[in-house]
Amino acid sequence: MIYLKRNTRRILIFLFCCIFAISLNGRVYADEFIEDELISEFVINTVNGGEELKPPKIEAGAAIVIDAETGRVLYEKDAYSRRAIASTTKIMTGIVAIENGNLDDKVKVSKRAASIWGSTIKLKAGEELTLRELLYGMMLKSGNDAALAVAEHIGGTVENFVAMMNAKAKELGLKDTSFKTPHGLDVEGHYSTPYELAMITRYALQNPVFAEMVSTKNMTITNRSLYTTNEMLSLYPGADGVKTGYTGKAGRCLVTSATRDGFQIISVVLNCASRNKRAESSKAILDYAFNNYRPYELLKANQELGQVSVYKGKKSSVSVVAVEGIRLPLSKEEKENLETELTLYDSINAPVYKGVEVGKIEFIANGKLIARSAVKTAEVVPEKKYGDYFRDVLDIWFKLAKPE
Repeated sequence: MIYLKRNTRRILIFLFCCIFAISLNGRVYADEFIEDELISEFVINTVNGGEELKPPKIEAGAAIVIDAETGRVLYEKDAYSRRAIASTTKIMTGIVAIENGNLDDKVKVSKRAASIWGSTIKLKAGEELTLRELLYGMMLKSGNDAALAVAEHIGGTVENFVAMMNAKAKELGLKDTSFKTPHGLDVEGHYSTPYELAMITRYALQNPVFAEMVSTKNMTITNRSLYTTNEMLSLYPGADGVKTGYTGKAGRCLVTSATRDGFQIISVVLNCASRNKRAESSKAILDYAFNNYRPYELLKANQELGQVSVYKGKKSSVSVVAVEGIRLPLSKEEKENLETELTLYDSINAPVYKGVEVGKIEFIANGKLIARSAVKTAEVVPEKKYGDYFRDVLDIWFKLAKPE
């Protein structure tokens, strides 16, 4: 009898655990909640500098690779579809906080921040850390509690801070991005696309504080040792950022930055089945971009491009130059088939001022426009006056009268 009671108790405990586990599985977990999943050593044999690769087939729902300098798309897979983005949200949270806050400010952790579930750095209500420490906790360890504490400090309320995030998205010209939280837990109406997430990252990486944070592998802050959840920082040669993500709706997500020989690219993979698959997918598209594209300087800023005739000017023509330089990654095929088209005004009336737009220069590869720069005047050419015309007549007369 005693045996049966004990056995019954064990069965009930087992059933309770099963029900609890099922309920947890149904719940959408925060980012990096189970980031202890092992990563294979596939990245050790990274392709670099060999033959050109074909566009890879990857196990990600959507993905993109862009050139960090120009934003040119180098690879895409369903890159313009709206998707849940999990904790890659914190890229925008981080840059908005850095631009609007003082990193040395002391931040008092609220009960709301301390009680958030999922991935945390175990903040306690009433605890004080600097804004800098909280940002490291958010970007390295993906702390949802740190994200809320940051949002409350910068925005006054989480809701005000989210409004700041959306205002920044609008400022960047993003039309398929909407934020509802600063941490990225699954909420209806919270989304972006691989392309727009890459553009947010491109913008954020221009800030040296942000770039330093996301390239950091480990950091010690008040009473805590932080280790990055970004496996690519250790496994992929040249990796220098950026952010991981994971929720039930978003799947495994990863935004990676990598730089080789001054060539920096940004990859985004969304909705991968596992941590290993997101790393494999990231590696495949980064390898593809590095092996198929090289940056070329097509045009220097203020490079002289020719002359435009000047009507009624003290000079008969004016020098023209490129408004901006163009440095662009090209494939071997694009470089071999690159065409340049320079279009200038036939003439311009005097007076001519410096910096006046008088045409354009375009670069075309395989029949597709890939870059353009306006062309401007490089100098001032005054208008001729009556005295100038009189001198011209005298010069002509003297030349005709001069004996052979």
